[in-house]
Amino acid sequence: MNWDKLFTKQYQLDQYIIQNHQLENDDLFEERFLALLVELGELANETRCFKYWSEKAPSPKSVILEEYVDNIHFLLSLGLEKGFQFSEIDTPVVVDDVTATEQFNHVFQKGLAFYTKPTEMAYIALFQAYLQLASILGFSVADIFEAYDEKNEVNYERQDQGY
Repeated sequence: MNWDKLFTKQYQLDQYIIQNHQLENDDLFEERFLALLVELGELANETRCFKYWSEKAPSPKSVILEEYVDNIHFLLSLGLEKGFQFSEIDTPVVVDDVTATEQFNHVFQKGLAFYTKPTEMAYIALFQAYLQLASILGFSVADIFEAYDEKNEVNYERQDQGY
């Protein structure tokens, strides 16, 4: 699938937020990166994959997908801020024995590598690791695109309501 559409929509949302909050001269990398980590933690919490001490089931798949897509917003924003954008991206095949917990840790590792050295190669590696997580969680790229569009509308509504 072509990611240009999502980068364009994210650019428009970012500009809307920046203008509404008078942030035209602010560097938002630190805030966006922390938001990425927080949202990644929220996603992990909804999957409950790391909660070996609990028998409670994960949240419904729709809730997990919505949390997953929250991070797509921040990944796109980070790429736009650093001038990294792609139309297509290769997603390496997930090894069958990789658990969701291991992949979450891998995404955190790639995220910290990008934070430490925000290169295009590090950004692509982070994005690929995150897409691998989608596969482990049972989401397709088509699922991601559809959920992104839905959440993007919600994000505009939230801005208009003073969220």
